Amino acid sequence: MLSPNLSSLLLLATWLCAALAALQPNITIKGKPFPRLIDATLDDLARGLEEGLFTSVDLVMAYTARIDEVNARFRAVTELNPDAVAIAAKLDAERAAGTTRGPLHGVPVLIKNNIATADAMNNTVGSYALLGATVPRDSFVASKLRAAGAVILGKANMSQWANYRSRNSTNGWSAHGGQVMGAYHERQDPSGSSSGSAVASALGLAWAALGTETDGSILSPSDVGNLVGIKPTVGLTSRDLVVPISEHQDTVGPIARTVKDAARLLQAV
Repeated sequence: MLSPNLSSLLLLATWLCAALAALQPNITIKGKPFPRLIDATLDDLARGLEEGLFTSVDLVMAYTARIDEVNARFRAVTELNPDAVAIAAKLDAERAAGTTRGPLHGVPVLIKNNIATADAMNNTVGSYALLGATVPRDSFVASKLRAAGAVILGKANMSQWANYRSRNSTNGWSAHGGQVMGAYHERQDPSGSSSGSAVASALGLAWAALGTETDGSILSPSDVGNLVGIKPTVGLTSRDLVVPISEHQDTVGPIARTVKDAARLLQAV
């Protein structure tokens, strides 16, 4: 038999999941349901794109609206990619011409703000010290995402300097992005340092997100966010133009809502 405390926790978890799901109303397009962003899988999104129920531009606009709806409270995203709609439109044109780059074609993702991109977005690691800093090219993992057809929708907030700002740094806080709040209740510790990547994935602010880990920074936020996080073997994913902590431990990995989706994002990078 379950103990009263465990039963109460299970009931609370069930209620919270239902409450999160209720944040997005049911929408139908051409008589078929639009996938609920809070729990949409890659298969759901890819199927809708293939069947013409919606476009990549539609997805970018939908996820942007979702971010606008909740990000002032949760602070999971530091900034949006101003070129996301144009990138999505180009990918839609490729699809219309009969070409797709793979299962991620036209699907929005977020990346942690210590993974550099050579575009209009900042690469701050959560610090104002790097605001406006530029890089000569995309990090290798960002270039792999673009080659796979993913739309980099924006940068996810994080514990400033990946929790190496001080010995007493706060999970999910950065000067540039503010305090990331846990996805399930207002006093929940989001853990870190890939706090924004995890909370954004839990709240359906993108299909999935990339995080980084030196010591627990993917796995711990994924754990508290009821998500799947993978810390790949060091060297499996490139650390090129990812702000470093330890050459022996740093690695880039996926955070998603299902094992299959986490594996697919890992495969892409």
